[in-house]
Amino acid sequence: MATQLTADDAKQSLTAHVAAKGEEICAKYGPGLGWKELQQLLNDRNFVRYPCEIAFDASQLNPGEFAYPVMKGERPEDGFTLHVHPFYMLQLPMVPYLVLYQLVAVNYGGFASSDDAEAFGAAALGLSCDEYYTKLCELADQLGVGEVEPAHAGAGDSCGCGGA
Repeated sequence: MATQLTADDAKQSLTAHVAAKGEEICAKYGPGLGWKELQQLLNDRNFVRYPCEIAFDASQLNPGEFAYPVMKGERPEDGFTLHVHPFYMLQLPMVPYLVLYQLVAVNYGGFASSDDAEAFGAAALGLSCDEYYTKLCELADQLGVGEVEPAHAGAGDSCGCGGA
């Protein structure tokens, strides 16, 4: 008799998958993934499914939002612009924290939750989920926000890895 997968099984499977991908990124680009490595990662189709570029532009962000990916055309294959709040232009070493969180939405769309984004970003940077979540909160707080959950999302908890 075949066992049916539940929605919770699928969620756990995706979270495990994104964490494993994050660990592969960490192994390839190092736990100190900086601006230069981030540019290389964005062009690596083994890890970033669709073409992406970063724009320090808040025009597509909701108030207090640090970053958000916007499709360039009608299909994901047309690529994405990762809008990052211009405030972070002077903090390039911190931009990978913000972008990694958003790459899960680029790669998996609405199937991914904030839990998945945290697991992915933490693994890619060689951090625990708690450490990653704390850093995201510190960065978001610089804009006057207390939550890292983007207003565009709407799925999952803002603290899926046990942070805050």
